[in-house]
Amino acid sequence: MSAARPSLISSSFRHAALMVGAVLMLAPFVWMLSTASKPPEEIYSSDLHLIPHHFALWENLRIAFGKADLGRFLLNGVIVTVAIFTCQVLIALPAAYALAKLRFVGRKALFALVLFGILIPPQATAIPVFLLLHQLGALDSYAALVLPFTISVFGIFLMRQFFMTVPDDLLDAARMDGMSEFAIVWRVMLPTAIPAVTAFGIFSVVAHWNDYFWPLIVLNSQQYYTPPLAVAHFRNAEAGTSYGPLMAAAIVIITPLVVAFLLAQRRFIEGITLTGLK
Repeated sequence: MSAARPSLISSSFRHAALMVGAVLMLAPFVWMLSTASKPPEEIYSSDLHLIPHHFALWENLRIAFGKADLGRFLLNGVIVTVAIFTCQVLIALPAAYALAKLRFVGRKALFALVLFGILIPPQATAIPVFLLLHQLGALDSYAALVLPFTISVFGIFLMRQFFMTVPDDLLDAARMDGMSEFAIVWRVMLPTAIPAVTAFGIFSVVAHWNDYFWPLIVLNSQQYYTPPLAVAHFRNAEAGTSYGPLMAAAIVIITPLVVAFLLAQRRFIEGITLTGLK
């Protein structure tokens, strides 16, 4: 009885801490939804309340879509994130397979370079990459948004760690069936790595959907604006201090990420824990 009491207290403390953390994390989103649902007179009122007296979300959404081409900005975000993720998977899977399952001279040194690459922030290489794209004439285009991120060292690391859990007997059986190494990557390793690919996909899509720094540097034409840059443009040039439509536009932009995470939540957790094959 005495042993169960400290355990109950510890469990209650952990749940309380998690609830406080959840409230702190969700508070900005609750306030954003509240602001997007209020008419201007309630937003600027000195009376602080979360639930609007007059529900104006649909009106704010109508104003937001009328003042900014949100559909185009969302489409640009989908094009860029899907293109980046596809290229990253095409490169990360073979590279991770080689580092995890093939034996060759310099394998450990290459893996050390991958780990070192994770430590380098993209801002550190922004100027050389910008100059290279300028020489190629690729600025202000989809190519400028996609090409610098086609290789993900984090993706290679994550896939490599997952592939380390795959039994070598499975690969030996595939080789005895006459499969080449590339065939093993796409027909054997890829199906087993779906949880890890899904987890990496969430990281990749969220990072590049929310990227503000790089599009701001390489884009001039509004037709290529991605969602974060579109919100900043919408706020500064169009909406001014009209916070209702601005928050409504923000809701439209973050909704695809929330839906994608909820749909892939189970696979995401499996990939992060690196369960692999039992």
